[in-house]
Amino acid sequence: MKGFQPKNKRLKIFYLFTLPVVLIILLLVILTVNFVITSLNVQYKLRDLPFSVSKEAKMPVIKLDFVPDISAQGAIIMDADSKVVLYSKNPYLRFSTASTTKIMTALTALAHFKPNDILTVKQASNDGSVLGLMQGQKFTFEDLLYAMLLPSANDAALAISQNYPGGEPNFVAKMNEKAHNFQLYNTHYQDPAGLDDFGDYTTPFDLARLASFAVLNPDFKKIVATRQKVISDIYGNTYDLQNLNILLGVDGVNGVKTGYTEEAGQVLVTSKLEKGKTIIIVVMGSIDRFADTEKLLDLINNNLSYLSIHP
Repeated sequence: MKGFQPKNKRLKIFYLFTLPVVLIILLLVILTVNFVITSLNVQYKLRDLPFSVSKEAKMPVIKLDFVPDISAQGAIIMDADSKVVLYSKNPYLRFSTASTTKIMTALTALAHFKPNDILTVKQASNDGSVLGLMQGQKFTFEDLLYAMLLPSANDAALAISQNYPGGEPNFVAKMNEKAHNFQLYNTHYQDPAGLDDFGDYTTPFDLARLASFAVLNPDFKKIVATRQKVISDIYGNTYDLQNLNILLGVDGVNGVKTGYTEEAGQVLVTSKLEKGKTIIIVVMGSIDRFADTEKLLDLINNNLSYLSIHP
C-alpha cells in the first residue's frame, strides 16, 4: 500500500491543479476558434450587404421576367438607390476594367481638384486612345475631365494623375483606397487610364456599385451625360470632343462610360432613368456592348414595379 502513495498524490495533484488548467486552455482554444470563424462569417456577410439605403428607397421587381441572349461574359442590372440586383451573369467574375477605370479616376480627382484648377501636361503619351496632348500644355481640370470621360483620352487621365500631390503613384494608391472604402473588394487599379489589363480588374457587381455612387456626384453626372464638347487649353488651342457612348438619350440612358482593350473585350457601364429611378447596367467581355446593353434595357423598360423596403 505504501508503494501506491506517491502515485495517488500525483493523481490528486493532477486532478486538483493540472487537469483544470488543461481544461481551461482547451476551452480558451475552442472559444478562440469559434470567435475567428464567427468573425470571418460576419465579415463575409457584411461584404455581401449593400450600403445602407435611404428610407425613401424602394425595392425594384421585374414584372415579366425573361433571360436576355447576350454575348457579354459578365453582366448585371442594379438599382442604384437600393443596390438590388435585378439581373446578373457571372456578377463576381473578375474582368479587366479597361477605360471604365476612369470612373474611379474621375471620382478620385473630383475629391481633390476644383473645376477651374489649372493642370499642366507633364508627359505626352501615345498609349491607346489619346487626345494628342503635348508636354507643357495647361488646361482647366474640368476640361481634362471632359477629355478623359467623353473620347476616353488616356493622356488626359495621365495628366490629371500626375498633377496630384505625389504624382501618379499616390493618385493610384488613392484610387485603391477609395475602392476599399466603397467595399469594392474584387477591384484593383494599377494605372489611372485602365491600360494594364492584369493590374486593373473588377467584377460586374463591383463596377455597378461604383457607378451607382459615381452618378451621385453632380459634376460627374453632368459630364458623362454630355454628347459633345469643345475644350481648349489656356492658350486657345481647341479640341472637339465626342462621347463614345452611342446610347446616350436612348430609352432614358444618361451615362456612364465605355471601355475596350483586346484582353478586356468591349465594356460598357450605363445609367438609365426608369420611373424616376436610376438603373445601372454593366456588360463586360462583350462582343457587341451596345447590342447587349439594348437587350438588357428591353428587360427593364416599362417592366419594373417598386415595393416599399421600410414598413
